[in-house]
Amino acid sequence: MQPSATPSGSPAAPRYDERLTVPRSWWLITVLVAVSGGLVLLPLGTVPMLGGLIAAGALTAAGVSSYGSARIRVVADSLVAGDARIPVPALGEPEALEAEDARAWRSYKADPRAFMLLRSYVPTAVRVPVTDPEDPTPYLYLSTRDPKGLIAALEAVRDR
Repeated sequence: MQPSATPSGSPAAPRYDERLTVPRSWWLITVLVAVSGGLVLLPLGTVPMLGGLIAAGALTAAGVSSYGSARIRVVADSLVAGDARIPVPALGEPEALEAEDARAWRSYKADPRAFMLLRSYVPTAVRVPVTDPEDPTPYLYLSTRDPKGLIAALEAVRDR
């Protein structure tokens, strides 16, 4: 990942931006829930059936879209993961976790004080220790489809 140049010619901060979207199969489930909502109200007539179809579909789609809108970004000198924002200098050496290690760190190795932005449908992750002595969070666990890209962006910010 190369830093891009700003209009003034100075290098911009390295950027990383990933949205942890849900798998396509979840949208199929959303359609099935909408159809179920319509079928439940079918005995009441056509209009209630259509209302149930639309209401169940809209509510399920909103839930799926909200769950899949989690983002991980490296902007300026900060790592933004979901609602958390932490300066990169307050972070230690990031570690890429393959599927088996990621599963371990989100289950039996997990620390309850850790910040975890996890999505079980994303098999890989990055674990980043928090080095700020005033922060009680021991590490960040971030599900990501591109662990190497996220680590490269964090290291590029740290090396500047």
